[in-house]
Amino acid sequence: MSSSAATVTTLGHYIGGAVRKPSAEANTGDVFNPATGAVTGKVALATQADVDAAVAAAKAAFPAWSCTAPLRRARILMKFRELLEAHRDELAAIITSEHGKVFSDASGEVTRGIEVVEFAMNAPHLLTGSHSDNIGGGIDNWNLRQPLGVVAGITPFNFPVMVPMWMFPVALACGNTFVLKPSERDPSASLLVAELLKRAGLPDGVFNVLQGDKFAVDGLLAHPDVQALSFVGSTPIAEYLYAEASRRGKRVQALGGAKNHMVVMPDADLDQAVDALVGAAYGSAGERCMAISVAVAVGDVADTLVAGLAEKARRLVIGNGMESRAEMGPLITAAHKAKVERYIEKGIAEGAELVVDGRGLKVPGHENGFFTGGTLFDKVRPGMTIYEEEIFGPVLSIVRVPDLATALELVNAHEFGNGAACFTRDGATAREFSRRVQAGMVGINVPIPVPMAWHSFGGWKRSLFGDTHAYGEEGVRFYTRYKSIMQRWPDSASKGPEFVMPTAQ
Repeated sequence: MSSSAATVTTLGHYIGGAVRKPSAEANTGDVFNPATGAVTGKVALATQADVDAAVAAAKAAFPAWSCTAPLRRARILMKFRELLEAHRDELAAIITSEHGKVFSDASGEVTRGIEVVEFAMNAPHLLTGSHSDNIGGGIDNWNLRQPLGVVAGITPFNFPVMVPMWMFPVALACGNTFVLKPSERDPSASLLVAELLKRAGLPDGVFNVLQGDKFAVDGLLAHPDVQALSFVGSTPIAEYLYAEASRRGKRVQALGGAKNHMVVMPDADLDQAVDALVGAAYGSAGERCMAISVAVAVGDVADTLVAGLAEKARRLVIGNGMESRAEMGPLITAAHKAKVERYIEKGIAEGAELVVDGRGLKVPGHENGFFTGGTLFDKVRPGMTIYEEEIFGPVLSIVRVPDLATALELVNAHEFGNGAACFTRDGATAREFSRRVQAGMVGINVPIPVPMAWHSFGGWKRSLFGDTHAYGEEGVRFYTRYKSIMQRWPDSASKGPEFVMPTAQ
């Protein structure tokens, strides 16, 4: 280990209201600044003792927190929201320094996370049940939703603030206690979030951060006191977690991969469509599960569309995300950069037409950064690797089709069904597309249709494993158990045994 590497800070866990230093036998992983390629920190990789400690802290805090009035829980979330606003720039800077996305994009990520907190602040209303008076024989019937217990969230590197906030604000509002396992690639934001929750008045143990890798994930998966797991990441891991958690009797909400299509109709505003595609394909270096990675050009729009995209892809301002002029930053790691560039090589080998090649990019002053430029392929066909697989990088593929029916057939045949968009001026086309497309989130002249906090996020097919989408009303259902209660008092009860199925009288 170099002397510079030896002096970097090691990030620990946050358990029971305090930072837990890693044990002597714990392994660590490197944390990079993707724009420079430099190691900026170390992160502890959880041992079994760390997993047990985090779950034990959450379990110990559950009885009191679950009995706390929903309004009191909401007030803590209100204070947390105020602190998030006050520390917005600090959080965004942490995201940019460890993930690489441009600062304005990181700030937008924090905003979308805050919106879920604002939704969860409505806890008293979200947990309201319904009541039926005197259904018959002096019996009243009502329902309520109660928390599950200890729940865990396993989140990806691409949204280190927003995706955890898809989970824990709703879980906490419903009375659960939470263990967050953030990505080991950009772990620092989770510790600041934990600190802000404590300053907001959250009792110790209600929210915990467990740093780590696959060992930590498997530890939470196997732990008998963890009642539910929420996950966002790749499809193979989502499928694995869904199968294993279900086998163990746990609830699981596992959001997997995507290959989002944007259909561009002949009547679309092509300037608007080009701008939308450039932002949706190359924003955050394509490291978004809602990124558009396939543009479906319908009819005679393809040549014009490709020309416009090629011009703008070549003019992308790529650099350090903290520079105000930067439009796209680096990829998360050198290994991921190499993986993305292997996909580009595969596209060429399989016969796609490479229009703009982002490989070999060097940013002045950041020559060791993990940069790949915006890449554009034309004449891509189903069956090609770059069409079938999620690349998770700044690579956009153009597929040419003759009409809307063929476009829908193409989109619906793909194994992923996360999101899809259609750009058109025609209401009938928009209506047909939105109803026939097999995707969980649909945009009409909106390239990245991420639902607002009071709706819910999730895809179809192999983009989602589990029965509920994330946050919104679906999140409330996921983090609570439904209970129905029937009540009758002795004075209204008939005398003697009853052998007939009770019915409404």
